[in-house]
Amino acid sequence: MKKFTKPSFRQVFPWVLTIGGIIGLVSAGILTVEKLHIAANPDYIPSCSISPVVACSPVIASPQASAFGFPNPFLGLAGFAMVWAVGMMLFAGAKNLKKWFWWCFQAGSLFGMFFIGWLINEALYDIGKLCIYCMIVWAVTIPIFWTTLAFNLQEKNINLNNKIGKFLADNPGKMIALSYLVVILMIFFQFKDYWYSLIG
Repeated sequence: MKKFTKPSFRQVFPWVLTIGGIIGLVSAGILTVEKLHIAANPDYIPSCSISPVVACSPVIASPQASAFGFPNPFLGLAGFAMVWAVGMMLFAGAKNLKKWFWWCFQAGSLFGMFFIGWLINEALYDIGKLCIYCMIVWAVTIPIFWTTLAFNLQEKNINLNNKIGKFLADNPGKMIALSYLVVILMIFFQFKDYWYSLIG
């Protein structure tokens, strides 16, 4: 019987980018379609509006949903397509890519992380609603960022020669789990009365 061998981080990283890119791209595509429907018909009810809290219309129609003067999902379509492409490049055997390439990719993932952080804050504390497809985008952006950072630290594309750098390089899974936990707790406490009402 062949012994199971735990895959290395270098083997897992292309999967994170590829699967994350595909899921993010699909979610951004659905959000784009829903945005167009709402623009054409303000009374349209999106497929992801399923409860008083989980209601996409207020989120999609909000000013925050067009932060740069055009629908945010357009950024997602471009960004996640690039993430998917990089994952496929790694699967195809791409090696020794220039440092500037990875700096740009890291900068893009960092922008994505900051952007979803702002969107999470706006959705919870200003708009007061949750959008399922937006949350899927949050969920895939987090591992894309942390694994990209770990990869760049391990490959010395980014030099952070201290204990923090070593921890981030060796523990992307812990950082992903911590990020998820923070977001889940934020959602829980912001809407705790609604969650309690479901079981009360």
